[in-house]
Amino acid sequence: MSSNYLRHVESMSQLPSGAGKISQLNAVVLGESLASEDNDLIFPSKEFSGQALISSPQQYMEMHKRSMDDPAGFWSDIASEFYWKQKWGDQVFSENLDVRKGPISIEWFKGGITNICYNCLDKNVEAGLGDKTAIYWEGNELGVDASLTYSELLQQVCQLANYLKDNGVKKGDAVVIYLPMLMELPIAMLACARIGAVHSVVFAGFSADSLAQRIIDCKPKVILTCNAVKRGPKTINLKAIVDAALDQSSKDGVSVGICLTYDNSLATTRENTKWHNGRDVWWQDVISQYPTSCEVEWVDAEDPLFLLYTSGSTGKPKGVLHTTGGYMIYTATTFKYAFDYKSTDVYWCTADCGWITGHSYVTYGPMLNGATVVVFEGAPNYPDSGRCWDIVDKYKVSIFYTAPTLVRSLMRDDDKYVTRHSRKSLRVLGSVGEPINPSAWRWFFNVVGDSRCPISDTWWQTETGGFMITPLPGAWPQKPGSATFPFFGVQPVIVDEKGIEIEGECSGYLCVKGSWPGAFRTLFGDHERYETTYFKPFAGYYFSGDGCSRDKDGYYWLTGRVDDVINVSGHRIGTAEVESALVLHPQCAEAAVVGIEHEVKGQGIYAFVTLLEGVPYSEELRKSLVLMVRNQIGAFAAPDRIHWAPGLPKTRSGKIMRRILRKIASRQLEELGDISTLADPSVVDQLIALADV
Repeated sequence: MSSNYLRHVESMSQLPSGAGKISQLNAVVLGESLASEDNDLIFPSKEFSGQALISSPQQYMEMHKRSMDDPAGFWSDIASEFYWKQKWGDQVFSENLDVRKGPISIEWFKGGITNICYNCLDKNVEAGLGDKTAIYWEGNELGVDASLTYSELLQQVCQLANYLKDNGVKKGDAVVIYLPMLMELPIAMLACARIGAVHSVVFAGFSADSLAQRIIDCKPKVILTCNAVKRGPKTINLKAIVDAALDQSSKDGVSVGICLTYDNSLATTRENTKWHNGRDVWWQDVISQYPTSCEVEWVDAEDPLFLLYTSGSTGKPKGVLHTTGGYMIYTATTFKYAFDYKSTDVYWCTADCGWITGHSYVTYGPMLNGATVVVFEGAPNYPDSGRCWDIVDKYKVSIFYTAPTLVRSLMRDDDKYVTRHSRKSLRVLGSVGEPINPSAWRWFFNVVGDSRCPISDTWWQTETGGFMITPLPGAWPQKPGSATFPFFGVQPVIVDEKGIEIEGECSGYLCVKGSWPGAFRTLFGDHERYETTYFKPFAGYYFSGDGCSRDKDGYYWLTGRVDDVINVSGHRIGTAEVESALVLHPQCAEAAVVGIEHEVKGQGIYAFVTLLEGVPYSEELRKSLVLMVRNQIGAFAAPDRIHWAPGLPKTRSGKIMRRILRKIASRQLEELGDISTLADPSVVDQLIALADV
């Protein structure tokens, strides 16, 4: 079988980045056997490729070549499929990514007049999709659910848009949204976009301090929130957090006139909600009185769409600014091809809209394609670890997009939580947020996807707006843990410390040459920091801040943030590599690795290890974990210290807060900083208590 399938990829002799032919690896065809060996190539089945939008490496190569040779023509053709009130000018894009040649600037479709909300909703309704389900909403508690068709969603968006206009929100004004995953969150984003207001969604797990920082930075006219939310068994009083943030921001001279509060009666009552008369307004008391149609504010392609704050290495959040036209085209196109989207698909992305994934791949990308989206309010392991698969079966989810952290946490539990559900509707799986280690990839593929669903393991960032390096499920054989090849219009390069491009098989710093439509345009109010952080490290390139290697077949492997790369005795070791090796150990459930100062080696490797349920800590186990890393990577990568971790400090979206782990590892306990955004702040005390065990 292998050799026949390898003939199918003879066309890959002309791989991107000049890699040669694929060497004789084991070929696994989806649906025919388990992915096991490290050198497996996993091919899509003939049935899958036969109906895929991009069905062969050859088709990908042709499209990618055109997107490189003629970016203006390539993206213009795609953009023409969307609604523009007025077409863009002769110049499709202009760019300067070289600080030596003047200020950094990126523009796409300038002069084109459009509206992303119109393209997400009105265009779909006019195309006859008014009765198609736009959102299936699944509440925290079992049996609590709701749905909206595209027509109903449009009406609710218009009512909120009319309210905002009536209260003085104009084109270019900022609106802060601090909501959990209720349907009102995408509704709020779309309502802002409809009237040209700039939304800034703040993840409803951030502390009052963090929220206040963002309010002070963007000075919103209105803040949208709800009184409380239940996440798993816990009730979180969001309104109290907003009140504290607004008190703080008004002391800094930024006062917000209106706090529109959704009454989430499943979590708390109005009586138990503190109220600020004259500022606070109940959502349900006013929105329903507004008309269900609202004129669209037509905007230039380069007018701002949203601000999204992302953590900077200095701790001060950076307000990433995305504009309208290029972002619209890019999110729609990446969604369509990376998930091989069909009109019959039901799509579920587990991300919160407080992060870029929830902007690009819960709200905008899917709805620009007229997709049916699942929005889930609760926790993925509540009431038990089978909840995700309950939801998959209930709504017949066909595309499931999640984070490696969630995959790893579900792996810890018995496979029966997965296998007791049918999951027959699943067609494509996806991974986002960090590199997925090969063992988690295989579990996701073999157990969740029954060895038949390709995995789109996407690499991208808040700053890039959409996928940059990603498998296309019908086109390429996959390697577990590799992000595969660049998306159309994207030219990744790997450079060394001096900024010299390295060809072929190599590792170094991941940069991007040339602009792409979804790129962010500036950091709000701080263009200098934008240039310094992203364009000065390697002049002429966008610097991702990530390390990357490219194998002999041209596949890209992300090795984690460059600040997550540990330099041990001159060896550059990606934390993701060491973590992957540790979790291969049969008794290790999860691991997080940081660098610490080492008087001999410069840096040492410090590993926090979570064991499977019921496994006791022991010196033997510690030695066997170190041995696992020695065997997998080499003696130079062996951890200097294994720190037992009943749990790891994670945000509510599942991101491990390595900043906190570094402080614990180096015993700088007075510098832990704000831990209020953690899903479970008590984990920090447990880790400190186990520091010398």
